[in-house]
Amino acid sequence: MSDEQGAKPHYESGPYVHYCEHPGCKDWGSFGFASGRTEPKWFCFVHRPEWKSRHEAQPQH
Repeated sequence: MSDEQGAKPHYESGPYVHYCEHPGCKDWGSFGFASGRTEPKWFCFVHRPEWKSRHEAQPQH
């Protein structure tokens, strides 16, 4: 027996557009940043935050 019996097909209407979350900016947010399982925050090229790798972010003793 199929698990898909009665399932409706999913049609994409096109790519989802994210806008920059910087106040006042209306540009496309092509850079998404998330910490853990939180929702990503989207920024344009100009307003993207400085990304640090896990190794760089660890405090040096």
